[in-house]
Parts: sequence; structure tokens; C-alpha cells
Amino acid sequence: MAQQPVSHPRPGAIALVGSGEYLDVMNTTDLYLMETLGGVRNARVALLPTASGLEENGPAYWNDLGLRHFKQLGVQDVRPTAIIDRASVEDARQLALLEGANFYYLSGGNPQHTIETLRDSATWEIITSAYRRGAILAGCSAGAMALSAYTIAIRQMFMGEKPGWVTSLGVVPRLVVFPHFDRMANFIDDTTFQELLSTLPDGIIAVGVDENTALVRVEANHTGDSMAAERWQVMGLQTVKVFVRGMEPRIVHVGEEVML
Repeated sequence: MAQQPVSHPRPGAIALVGSGEYLDVMNTTDLYLMETLGGVRNARVALLPTASGLEENGPAYWNDLGLRHFKQLGVQDVRPTAIIDRASVEDARQLALLEGANFYYLSGGNPQHTIETLRDSATWEIITSAYRRGAILAGCSAGAMALSAYTIAIRQMFMGEKPGWVTSLGVVPRLVVFPHFDRMANFIDDTTFQELLSTLPDGIIAVGVDENTALVRVEANHTGDSMAAERWQVMGLQTVKVFVRGMEPRIVHVGEEVML
């Protein structure tokens, strides 16, 4: 009898969103992502409002918005979680909501709180294990920053210090994400931004994702080299700007693809 080929699981899609999570502007992006699962009816979506865990009403706001959004898209299984701190990431009731999900969405807020809450937790182990088997990971604003290799030390900025880099969760090990990029000048002046780019770690690419825009990985790297380039597409309304040290920035428009 001929030996059947062995099927190896592949990681799922990734979406890095500049802003606009759970709004109609992201309908096309989220429907595309769910097509990678075989369609809306196969989607089991877990909402993680972790980044807003330090805000009094933040988690409830994002969960309500996410629940309505995915229900309107036709998703039957939407799971708002209360994963907001180091206690809840180990809570059996919250972990049960994550088990069996195939689309995990990290909404906006504070990126460092997200990273410190999820890192080395039972929650993160479930999510990354599911991702390696094909589950989708989407992060908006702080959520996108947390999925990348490094992010800006927000606390340093709030204290009036020059921001440096802190290690993120590293799902996308080649990228640093600047969300809300079309409004970046409101947060960081150009001199500071250029200084940051000059200190990018070796091999790291910075991407500025405009609001209401997503950078979606449409083809993963299957070589086994975690730093090999992958194919990404811009979706939504605006653009993504790509910064590689020593090269002129590149603007990628909606519908265009780029190897990163």
C-alpha cells in the first residue's frame, strides 16, 4: 500500500491593524481572514481586550463592539473574554473560552500592558499553539504592536524620556509596527522617529500602518527560518509605509503586496 503523505499543520493568517477594529471599515479584512478558515460559519472568535485592562470601562466597551461586529458578519461563535491582567490569564474559566477558538483578536490600548500580561502565561500558550495549527491572530493598534518583534517603551515617552525598544511577543519576528501612522506626528516628532529608526535592531523592518488599514500576511514562510521574508497585502482604506534601514521608505497601497 502506498504511504500517504504526512500533513503538517501551518500557522494561520495574521492581521496587523492600524485602527478600526470591530468597525465596518474592517469588514472586508475580517471576511478575508475567515475565508482562510473555510468561511464565516467555521469561525470561532475569541475577543481579548487585554490592552484596555487598565481602563475602567475599556474591556466591556471593546467586547461589546467586537461581539456586535462579528455577529453582524454572521459569526455564530463569538467569545468575549475578561483576560485583562496576570490573574485572569491563568483563570480556568477564561482559558476555557480560548480552547477550540480559531480566531483570536487583540484590540487596542496599552501595548506594554498587553505584553507583560500575556507573556509566559497559560493564555498565551493556548493562543500560540492554536496559531501554529492554523488559527488567525489579529491585533489592532496596541494589539498589533504586541504581536511584533519589538515595540516602543510607552512608559518612557509618558515620563518625557526618549523612547527605546522593548521586546514584544514576537509572533512576527521581523517587524516593528507603528499603528495610527497617518497621525504619528501627533505622538512622536519626526526627529525622534528618525532616531528610533536608526536604532532598529539588525534585520528588523518597521511598518507604519495607517488608521482603518490592515497589513495582512497572505503567505507564511514555510522554510523553517523564522526571519525569512513573507508575503503581505494591504487591506482597508489607506496605506502602509515600510522602513528598511539604509533604504528609502516604500509606500504600499490597498490591494498591493509586499515581501517583509
